Amino acid sequence: MEELFNQIANFGFPMVLSIYLLVRLENKLEKLTDSINELSKNISKISNF
Repeated sequence: MEELFNQIANFGFPMVLSIYLLVRLENKLEKLTDSINELSKNISKISNF
């Protein structure tokens, strides 16, 4: 039983932490992508004048 707890502590916690961080970063990466696309469109509009 103690070995099971050690395995959970060694592998479970890092997996949960990794998933949490990936979910948080995914939202920020989507916002960054949208901002870059909007910036690209605005630059294109400005350069056409």
